[in-house]
Amino acid sequence: MTTHLRPPPALAAPGVDAREPIGLLLRDLRSAPGGLTAREAARRLQADGPNELPHRGGRQWPMALLRQLVHPLALLLWAAAGLAWFAGTTNLAIAIVGVIVLNGLLAFFQEQQAERAVEALGKYLPERSAVLRDGAVVHLESTGLVRGDVVVLAEGDRIPADARLIDGMVDIDASMLTGESAPVTHAADTADNADRPLDSPVLVFSGTVCVAGAARAVVHATGRHTEIGRIASLSARIGRDESPLERQVRRVAWLIAGVAVLVGAGFLPLGVVAGLSWPAAFVFAIGLLVANVPEGLLPTITLALAAGVRSMAKAGALVKRLSAVETLGSTTVICTDKTGTLTTNSMRVEELRGPDGADSAHPGKAAAVLARCSTADLAAGSGDPTELALLRFAGDYGAALSAEVREAAREALYPFDPRLKRMSTVDFVAGGLVVAVKGAPEQVLPLCTAELAAGGAEEELTPARRAALAALVDEMASRALRVLAVARRVADALPGSRAEAEDGLCLLGLVGLVDPPRPEVAAAVADCHSAGITVHVVTGDNGLTAAEIARRVGIGAHRVVDGAALASMPEPELDTVLVGGDEVVFSRAAPEDKLRIADALRDCGEVVAMTGDGVNDAPALRRADIGVAMGIGGTDVAKEAATVVLTDDNFATIVAGVREGRRVFDNVRKFVLYIFAHAVPEVLPFLLFAVSGGAIPLPLTVLQILAIDLGTETLPALALGREPAEPGLMGRPPRSRREGVVTGRMLLRAWGIMGLVSAVLVLGAYFAVLYAAGWHPGADVSAGTPLHHAYLQATTASFAAIVFCQIGTAFAARTERVSLRAIGVGTNKLLLGGIAFEVLFAAALVYLPWLQDVFGTAALPLWVYAVLLPMPVLVWGSDELFRLMTRAPRGTRGGLS
Repeated sequence: MTTHLRPPPALAAPGVDAREPIGLLLRDLRSAPGGLTAREAARRLQADGPNELPHRGGRQWPMALLRQLVHPLALLLWAAAGLAWFAGTTNLAIAIVGVIVLNGLLAFFQEQQAERAVEALGKYLPERSAVLRDGAVVHLESTGLVRGDVVVLAEGDRIPADARLIDGMVDIDASMLTGESAPVTHAADTADNADRPLDSPVLVFSGTVCVAGAARAVVHATGRHTEIGRIASLSARIGRDESPLERQVRRVAWLIAGVAVLVGAGFLPLGVVAGLSWPAAFVFAIGLLVANVPEGLLPTITLALAAGVRSMAKAGALVKRLSAVETLGSTTVICTDKTGTLTTNSMRVEELRGPDGADSAHPGKAAAVLARCSTADLAAGSGDPTELALLRFAGDYGAALSAEVREAAREALYPFDPRLKRMSTVDFVAGGLVVAVKGAPEQVLPLCTAELAAGGAEEELTPARRAALAALVDEMASRALRVLAVARRVADALPGSRAEAEDGLCLLGLVGLVDPPRPEVAAAVADCHSAGITVHVVTGDNGLTAAEIARRVGIGAHRVVDGAALASMPEPELDTVLVGGDEVVFSRAAPEDKLRIADALRDCGEVVAMTGDGVNDAPALRRADIGVAMGIGGTDVAKEAATVVLTDDNFATIVAGVREGRRVFDNVRKFVLYIFAHAVPEVLPFLLFAVSGGAIPLPLTVLQILAIDLGTETLPALALGREPAEPGLMGRPPRSRREGVVTGRMLLRAWGIMGLVSAVLVLGAYFAVLYAAGWHPGADVSAGTPLHHAYLQATTASFAAIVFCQIGTAFAARTERVSLRAIGVGTNKLLLGGIAFEVLFAAALVYLPWLQDVFGTAALPLWVYAVLLPMPVLVWGSDELFRLMTRAPRGTRGGLS
């Protein structure tokens, strides 16, 4: 059972409530609107420590590297090297050690890139801040801030600590903490009735950015007690779990080790009982151990995963941990953010409705109001995203105004007020004064006394029309539109106040804006569903908006759970919601909510991919099986905490990663099958030697086995790691977290079909050469005897037969669910190249004199090739026939489970 990590609450000072009335807060912090004295600040700094996040200890890289060198498969390779050295083949022992070291270094450097999440949080604290000390503004290192300091905030400043506004109003981009895509206005005199501190209109938080306005604020929390510090502490407490592939590779390694040790130790006395001397029996046991250790398996897995990493990088997904490729392929649940992932993260005007509910008959007049009632600069691209979208819309209807022209005509500006939820301007237009207003319909409509009819005349707004307009607003909002009312009036003189300016307005229409879904996301969601993957939306945005976007892209979000409901939901109910079969939208999600969702899904046996882009997402990204960060809009903290970074912030890229991960895992199984199939023809000759008590000489030497495992077998195995995906890859359900790389069906194919057929063919070639030379059981074939050369040719025939059988095994291993004809014999060019190398390498061992001396080989008679040439077809054909007879009907899950 996973332990649910509960983060400590963000602290101010002991006994201090940052949301209490400002007078009480200043009293509790023992501060004043003019700030602290320098002497008092120095005392507090010494008592509380600097305003910085706690640092983790240095990474123990020697131990991390050592872990890569004592991995179970690496231990098997060490054993193989030791056996090779014991058998007197020092060069091969050195080669095996080289393979271990190179693979260990490769894995080590891949892993080191994924452990910098907490360190990256420090980048969000500004270097210097404007602070009131002794009644004067000074610029100090932000690390020197203390509780009770009064900081001066201006446009462009990054907030240096958690603070409470004393006076002023600022727009804050807090997306890194809240997930809200648009800046939020905070004002010191606003009533604080928010459900959670992060939504408080009077609090600002360390690491967020002031994008407009000016204010003063008193610091109530620094360093680890801030919200960002709390997240850093939470991230540091979350460790990495083994990926599904890492667990399965470890199991395969112990399976191989167990088989090798049991076979070697178990047949040691058998050799003695059969008549072998103890030295001969020991050599026989060493041969069995070497034959059962697939020396090429570890480098093949590592390089196949590295190839998957490269493929995913081309698709727009940067993978920081090799095993993450396969983990993404085994994903059963994707928890995705909304803004920028499902959507384009770019607001646009979706529709302009006239007061009568139809498309506006006078879009030009509404566009003129929108062009003037703005503070954004479209040419420079600066300003609120919503205002920029409105200016683009106005430009489409001929109302494009440069910021300079607009400002020159402006007589008065009443900026957006978060309490009034509207803004207004008074402009000199065509010889007269025009008041332009835009804002929330519930605030603008009560100020309107008339509406612009389709014919162009102004008509009185009756109570019935007001009710119809309210219903129209609700209908537009239900479709994930952000609705703004647009109004105007002609003024005879410059208004003396805002209330006077905004009185007696004429409603021009209702504007509906939307952050539209990415066009490719719907197809990607459909792929997820066909692949049996559930998609939940976890966002800091509004629930209705998120649910509508989810509906548009095909996510069956039949239930919306907001942050407050989730916080009060008991664990059993949350488990039911998550795995009940329905897709869910979680709105207003806090950092703990994402973490709790990831924990619950993992406890239910799901493999979870969690997306995120903000600092608040870091703990959940580390807890999920796969943390997916946004490369464009994501913070450095999220990128460091995640194992996958999307260069295009696109949900469709996640699905492409799932497809690639499934392909990689299938290919891991393919080359494991390929390698396992050669154990039987390598082991059976030793058993025959032991059972005959030495009357049948060893059909294969230890050196020849090593030449197969480290030479002829490696490149085809690597080529199988690049095998294209089989048809229907994304039409299969995800495999279970408990499902292994090795299955019973795989072992039946490897050992019972291809392995057994290969062993019979190998021994057939061996005995054919011996009998052709006049050998009989018990005949002496040692060096210096007449049959010794024939024995060398016979063992060479065994070696060559295994190589030819490997060719058939390679083609058989390419498919599991379809026939070889369905994918094409020549579609994997790397495999064809690997087989060509395999044949050339084997020919070199057979015909080059200096290699003949090393590996105990001899040139083969020509007639032997007539025996060898049909072997690939016989091995492949036997497996193809088996798969044809056992293939699951179309539409069901069959084959390797």
